[in-house]
Formats: sequence, C-alpha cells, structure tokens
Amino acid sequence: MEAAAEPGNLAGIRHIILVLSGKGGVGKSTISTELALALRHAGKKVGILDVDLCGPSIPRMFGAQGRAVHQCDRGWAPVFLDREQSISLMSVGFLLEKPDEAVVWRGPKKNALIKQFVSDVAWGELDYLVVDTPPGTSDEHMATIEALRPYQPLGALMVTTPQECTSVFSRGGGEELARLAGVPFLGSVPLDPELTRSLEEGHDFIREFPGSPTFAALTSIARRILDATPTCLP
Repeated sequence: MEAAAEPGNLAGIRHIILVLSGKGGVGKSTISTELALALRHAGKKVGILDVDLCGPSIPRMFGAQGRAVHQCDRGWAPVFLDREQSISLMSVGFLLEKPDEAVVWRGPKKNALIKQFVSDVAWGELDYLVVDTPPGTSDEHMATIEALRPYQPLGALMVTTPQECTSVFSRGGGEELARLAGVPFLGSVPLDPELTRSLEEGHDFIREFPGSPTFAALTSIARRILDATPTCLP
C-alpha cells in the first residue's frame, strides 16, 4: 500500500521533476540548472532542490555561494535568486562548512537529511520543483525517491553522455537507451564553452546566449516538458 502525502510544504507545488544520472560527471547538475532557468523564462515559478551530497554544485552554478539559509515558522526558507522570487533554491551546500567537499556522513545521517529537505523547506507556491539528485543508485539516491514518492512526481529526466564506449564525440547512446527503456528521448545538448563559462561565473546562459545551438536544445527540452504537463492540479 502506497503512503499518502501529508499536507505540508510541498502542498503548493504543482509538479516535481527529478533529474537523475547513472554516474557522476555527465552534466546532471548542469541540466538541472538550465532546465530550471528555461522554465523560469517560460513564465513559470520554479524551485531547485539540490540533494547531491556527493558534491553540491548548484549554488555555485547560480552564483549563490555563501548565501545563508534561515528558519521560518514552516521550516527552512529557500534562497530566492531574483527580486520577483520566481526562482528559489535550497541546497545541502548551504549547510556545509566546506561546500565544495563531498559529505562523508554515514548512510542513516544522509538519509535523515534528505527526508528533512523534502519535508522542511517552505517553498510556497511553485509551478515546478526541479530536484537535482545524487548520481547513481546509492542509498541517498533511493532515499530521495522514497521521500518524494508520496507526492507523485511528474517524472524523471535521465542525463547521460552519448557514447556507448569511450569516444566523447560519438552519438546516439542516449537515444538508444531511451528506445530500449520505452521512454521519450527529450533531446541532445551540444557542448558549448559559453555554457561552461556561464555556470562557472553564476550567469544565466538562457538569457545571455539565445543564438547558441545549446540554447535551442535546452529550450526545446523545457518546451517538451511544458507541453506534456497538465495545466491544472490533479
């Protein structure tokens, strides 16, 4: 029997999207960041929940390192990234003394933190919550899935590099994986040095480089998600 979601801080979120990867270093956090920005530029109110305890990089990608989180009457208040409060962020990196280092806690402590993140962040009203999960299928990764299951996530976006063997410039691996799994293939995002630079400097690539093929790929993925999303709460 499935657990029912209790009313709380996720009650005002219309759709939850998990971003997954089979291993680290394939661009999962990059896609999480750019998907959130693309949805925001489409007029949606977006939150990003960073539970990648292996190396929480989302604050750096948004230029939000060192921002302080504080308690409110409903739990932790997220960090708002713009004056309009159209995009908000919560990351384990805000709670670490050295946010660039991986968490080396034992499994139960990690799992408890993830469950607290899911339940205790006061997001308010959001159209989308993008969840940047840990890579692979570790205990904390499974804890994230289980903690969010009662809230019926919209779906998961799997990020992978295109090669089947070793060549980083090969093609088709992700599309073939989607075909074998029987799930939609949302698109390929080409490498762009400007995207890397934007992430390192905490800039908004979606706004600054609309002529890039990478911009077209990212916005196309966001549009496919928007087109597949119900327009009202179930």
